[in-house]
Amino acid sequence: MSICVPSNGFALYSSKGQGIKRLFSPHLINQTQKPLLEFQRAKLKFEAELIREAEEDDGFTYSIVRPTAFFKSLGGQVELVKDGKPYVMFGDGKLCACKPISEPDLASFITDCVLSEDKINQVLPIGGPGKALTPLEQGEMLFKLLGKEPKILKVPIQIMDFAIGFLDFLVKIFPSMEDAAEFGKIGRYYAAESMLVLDPETGEYSPEKTPSYGKDSLEEFFERVLREGMAGQELGEQTIF
Repeated sequence: MSICVPSNGFALYSSKGQGIKRLFSPHLINQTQKPLLEFQRAKLKFEAELIREAEEDDGFTYSIVRPTAFFKSLGGQVELVKDGKPYVMFGDGKLCACKPISEPDLASFITDCVLSEDKINQVLPIGGPGKALTPLEQGEMLFKLLGKEPKILKVPIQIMDFAIGFLDFLVKIFPSMEDAAEFGKIGRYYAAESMLVLDPETGEYSPEKTPSYGKDSLEEFFERVLREGMAGQELGEQTIF
């Protein structure tokens, strides 16, 4: 069986042209549940094309994998806190919970998808092991590992709303700033929306309905970063703190 992990519609049709019969589409879980931004709508459009292709071609299958937060996306403040800086979060620190998953565990889950018939033509949310963690709990975990009293800086989420409004105003004068304005909206979304399954009945994010998988824990990841640093785990342009 030929498989592929495409990134867009062009890759989808190119893959089919090369005889690919099974495609995997990994998109972070909160990129598609509340499609408020342009990049989210683009991802949903691609997923719809994937599903339509499978409906029209019996020999073509897919698995849409929706992981929660990756460890490295939560590790950006570890070295700052180690150096004595406060742990920064938005709101009360409880706005955006997640069940973080390691990259090796996610790779193992995708491998399981290849081998499991019950994961064919399915949308598969997946989180790591253990309970859902808020930013406040992540910060407290980090300070406990360091043996320090928690030093938390809570930033009002309204600051981001003000910045986004200001950038939207500037875009009208300087269109070249459109990307910066969109990046601000993406940051605001991630700061407030949990990376858990959204329960359609309640409209609330549900830790209980977010499947757990794997064996790697965020605490173990923090311990390793405290010893070895974030080398090889850099976020680049995606870094906020």
